[in-house]
Amino acid sequence: MSTAGADVAGTGTAGAAAVRDAAVRALTDPALAGVVDLVAYPEAGPGPHNLGPGATVVVANARGAVRLDAGGLHTVLHGEDPVGDVDPMAFLPYELEVADPSPDNARNAYPDPGRRLLSLFADPSRSPDVAVVHTPRHFFPDEGGHHGEHGSLDVVQSRAPLLLSGAGVRPRGVVAEHARIVDVAPTLLRAAGVPARLHVDAAGLPLDGHALEALVDEGAGRWVVGILWDGAHCSELLHLAASGELPGVARLLAHGTALAGGAVAEFPSITLCNHTSALTGVGPGRHGVLGNVFYDRATGERVVPNDETTWHRSAEWLRPGVATVFETLAAARPGAFTACVDEAVERGAGYSTMQLVRAQAGAGGAGDLDSALPDADASPFVGERAHLADSYYRWGTRVDDAGVAQMLQLWAVPDDAPALTWWSNVVTDAGHHGGGPRSQIARDSFRDADRRLSAFLDHLDRLGVTDDVTFLLTADHGFEGADVTRTGSWRPALAAALDPLGVGWRDEGPGFLYLGV
Repeated sequence: MSTAGADVAGTGTAGAAAVRDAAVRALTDPALAGVVDLVAYPEAGPGPHNLGPGATVVVANARGAVRLDAGGLHTVLHGEDPVGDVDPMAFLPYELEVADPSPDNARNAYPDPGRRLLSLFADPSRSPDVAVVHTPRHFFPDEGGHHGEHGSLDVVQSRAPLLLSGAGVRPRGVVAEHARIVDVAPTLLRAAGVPARLHVDAAGLPLDGHALEALVDEGAGRWVVGILWDGAHCSELLHLAASGELPGVARLLAHGTALAGGAVAEFPSITLCNHTSALTGVGPGRHGVLGNVFYDRATGERVVPNDETTWHRSAEWLRPGVATVFETLAAARPGAFTACVDEAVERGAGYSTMQLVRAQAGAGGAGDLDSALPDADASPFVGERAHLADSYYRWGTRVDDAGVAQMLQLWAVPDDAPALTWWSNVVTDAGHHGGGPRSQIARDSFRDADRRLSAFLDHLDRLGVTDDVTFLLTADHGFEGADVTRTGSWRPALAAALDPLGVGWRDEGPGFLYLGV
């Protein structure tokens, strides 16, 4: 249990467990099985947040319950194991996913559930007491949901693409392998010439992730470019590239390797949690950015890092000892110039979009600079203008067009180009939220992003430096489609179970349940 939650409303540890159990019983009632996929909570153990070596987590739903440890041991407590299938390659080849989209729990897969959940629960003051996971089909627009959704522990929502290309990369095409989001940072560092012994955090501790040594050489090329397409659905991206729909991605793939199983996201499979994991190489229990919204018991603050008013403050929520890939590269290669475009997790970069926001904006953050963004209606990269009626798609178009402009400026002269560049894009997230995977708006968002990528690659060709660049293309999570008839909320059931006990509680996200606040 968390620091404050260990004594709920003065009831003591036993009373706190009873309150938690009441919440779990309410959430695992079969009446909620259509909207609640899983419920998870940590069991006590030594160490910070009572989670040291040997700690365990319980996962339950209407079908049964299991105890998990970080090493992969499953001990069924009753009924059926709700996360018994842990195959990271489930629903591959892609035709299997298309045939069974957004499956219910009995047919689903949950890669590495113990380690990922224990990381979520490892923060001393920000971790929830209970995590609640939506079913893939749950449609909850009144609580922030969309037609396309992510955040789950399940395999498809957790599967981000991972493609390496260019200088020093083994050209193997699409291979039946997988990695993890936390492997992105050490792989970028390896490509940039930083030896594995220096892949450590600011306190000198090893990262959670590991460099993909079998795919890329150390010091692979003169320059390294990491590209993140937010919410890019892994199998759909590879399918469209193979069918000629994404010539930019296909060009990278022709000179590189993509993992069919992609990179497994940390839990929750949410934007800021996994942007931070990708760029630090550690999970949320170490870096402290648990999601797009969470509560900090130590400060009494509701933290919302994924917002235009707060993106530029990302470093404020990083836990002590955490180092970004930019900081680690600077320590290993003093004087190396790095750049971070349209990305919140940019501490230590020599150039970053968020530096501009901090220098020019007021309390409104990036929102104060909206007038400086390009006109979406004039974008040369939009293939279907009708999608601009979607406000998120329109905004994403403007941000991503500004990102292209920054990339071309940073790469105007090769001798001045960054040794490491990170370039984040958002319109793919807008498209997938707007319609879900395989929808027209989602596929068109891929095509728009690919036009921007191709424009950058063409620019590198004109400079004559393309063959000296190592590229890494990834995302922060996958997506599944919601069913507009699968509605409802678990909050009334929680209120009925907890309010008579006189216990304060918060449900942030929704899905992060804090008891005794």
